[in-house]
Amino acid sequence: MNSRTERATHLLRRRLGRAVSAAYLAALLLPGPGVWLRHPHLLPLGTGRPLSVQTTLWLLALVLFSAGLQVPVRALGRLLRRPAILLSGIGLHLAAPLLIIPPVVFLLRHSPDTDGGSGLVTAMILVVAMPVAAGATVWTGKGQGDQPTMVGLVLASTLLSPLTIPLTVTVLSPLLSGGYADSLASAGQSLHSGFALTTVVLPCAAGLVCRVLLPGRWAERITAAAVPGALLGSLLLTYVNASGALGTFLARPRPLLFVAAVTVAAMVCAFSFLLGRLTAHALHLDGSVASSLTLACGMNNSSASAVLLTTALPDKPHLLLPVLAYGLLQKTAANWVVRLPVQSAPCAGTP
Repeated sequence: MNSRTERATHLLRRRLGRAVSAAYLAALLLPGPGVWLRHPHLLPLGTGRPLSVQTTLWLLALVLFSAGLQVPVRALGRLLRRPAILLSGIGLHLAAPLLIIPPVVFLLRHSPDTDGGSGLVTAMILVVAMPVAAGATVWTGKGQGDQPTMVGLVLASTLLSPLTIPLTVTVLSPLLSGGYADSLASAGQSLHSGFALTTVVLPCAAGLVCRVLLPGRWAERITAAAVPGALLGSLLLTYVNASGALGTFLARPRPLLFVAAVTVAAMVCAFSFLLGRLTAHALHLDGSVASSLTLACGMNNSSASAVLLTTALPDKPHLLLPVLAYGLLQKTAANWVVRLPVQSAPCAGTP
């Protein structure tokens, strides 16, 4: 990576929160290109049968491939020597949806919404069921978190996602009313048919394999190209997903829906980060590890859930509103978590 590109990448990492906000603003002011990119496009191959290309899937794959490529493999070896932390984090990530969604459903059933907020809950189920966001490693690097712990939790939750996502969807779908249970079942069919494996696990695994097998110089060159590309791809994916929701909202403004979406996303986000923080405190984890565990509980791959909603439920673009709100709120909360002072404490699972 040349010095100019390196400086630009470093600046983008430091201003990531502002860049995400700019992507949302661009989607609000100029949604047209993003709406166009959301739809599949046919790419002629000269064989008589064009290839259907979906931009959001490729952008998501780029982000996850870059995350796998940046995994410090040796650091993971040290993490495996204290498996209690990794197992606690994975257990918390799997239990969080079951602890967070039912209280939200209970609160929404007392709202004036005719379906008891089932549409918003459907979107939130797909968010909290997703693996830990690869972007959580970026926020860990900005603060004083434990990077091996975070990388291990991202990888473990991603590798388990073909099993855990359908299970979470199946367990929570009875909480929905009306046709939203069927909509979630439709999304669950996409998950069972390999969505999580092909769009989440394989790109991340490919990056990890490249990191392990390629010679050091080649791995450095690929990483140097992939990291800034993935950052830009993440911002473009944010813009595309936001354009789909905000473009529909501007065409048919529904202020109450917007307020409800932001409120529900804020509740789920706050519950997620609070649950992570309380668990870390209960386990008496070291400050840096506690920060990573809190981020892992609160930061889910909202980009993957947005892509799933777009793919499985194209007739319900309004469901993207709470997903987008959660994506922005979790980054704001992450910025707060990594700024908390680090305090030493006996670390669970250590001798």
